[in-house]
Amino acid sequence: MTLAHYLVRRLALGVAQIVGVATLIFLLTEALPGDAAVVLAGDTPDPERIDRLRTAMRLDLPVGQRYLDWLISLLRGDLGRSLVSDRPVADTLITGLTPTLLLAGLTFLLLVPTALGLGVLAARRPGSLTDRVISGVTLGFYSVPEFASAVLLIAIFALQFGVLPANALGVDRLTDEPAVLVLPVLVLLIRPLCSVSRLVRAGLIDADRSDYVRHLRRFPITERRIAWAHALPTAGPPAVQQLARTTDWLLGGVIVVEAVFVIPGLGTTLVEAVGSRDVPVIQGLALMFGTVTVMINILADLICFRLNPRTAEL
Repeated sequence: MTLAHYLVRRLALGVAQIVGVATLIFLLTEALPGDAAVVLAGDTPDPERIDRLRTAMRLDLPVGQRYLDWLISLLRGDLGRSLVSDRPVADTLITGLTPTLLLAGLTFLLLVPTALGLGVLAARRPGSLTDRVISGVTLGFYSVPEFASAVLLIAIFALQFGVLPANALGVDRLTDEPAVLVLPVLVLLIRPLCSVSRLVRAGLIDADRSDYVRHLRRFPITERRIAWAHALPTAGPPAVQQLARTTDWLLGGVIVVEAVFVIPGLGTTLVEAVGSRDVPVIQGLALMFGTVTVMINILADLICFRLNPRTAEL
C-alpha cells in the first residue's frame, strides 16, 4: 500500500469519525437535564421570556430537524451564536484559543526531545542504576493526577519559596509574563513525559535485541548512531501513537490546569459555558476538541506508516 492510498483511507475514516463525534455531541447536549431556556431566564423566569428563548434556541422544533439544521450550519462553517453573550461561537473560541495553544505548544516542544532523551538514556544499559532511577521516578510521577501536582507545585514554588507566581490573575498577555507559564506547562508535561519516555525505552530495548541491530554491530558504526538512526525509527511507532493519545490527555488536562492557574483559555471557556448552560458554545468546543483529536491521530498514523509500513496491516 502506498502512502497516498493510506492517506486517502485514513482521511475517509477521519471524516466518518468527525461526523460520529458531532452526532454524539448533539445527543449528549440534548440529554442535559432541565430546560436551557428556563436556566437562561434567571431565578424569576417570565413565561413570555421563556417562550422567546425557546424560539430563539429553536427548542420548539423537532430534535431531528434541529440536528440536520446544525449539521448543515457546520458544513457552512457556522457554529452558531452564544446564548449568553450573543457573540458568534467562532469568535468565542478564537478568544480563548491563544492561551490554550501556547500551553499545549510549549508542552509538546519540551515533551518530544525530553522524552526521547530519557528513553534513550534509560535503554542504553537496562537494569543499571540510571535505568532504575529513571524508571522509578517516571512511574512515581505518572501516578500523580494533574490537580494534585498543580497544588503541590504551587505550594512549593509559589507559597513556600515565592520564586514563581501561583496564577495568572492580573496578567493580560501570558507572553508578557513568561514566569506565569512555568508551573502550568510543568503540570501538563509531567505525565505524558513519563509515559512516552517509558515507551521509547521499551521499544529501544526490543530493537536492541533484534537480529538486524546485532548485524549492524559487526560494522564500524557507533552505538549512538545505531540507537538514534536505526533502532529508534523501529521503536518509534508506539511512542508516536502515545504522543497522539497525549493530545487527548492535554485537551482534558488543560481544563484542570487553566482552572487552577486562572488562565483564560478554552478550558475556562468550557467550564463557564457548562455553568451557564450555553449549549452552542459547549457544542462548538466539544466539536473543536474532537476534530483536533481526529486530525492528530491521522497525522500520527501517517508518521507510523512512514516509519513502518506494516502498521497499516494492524
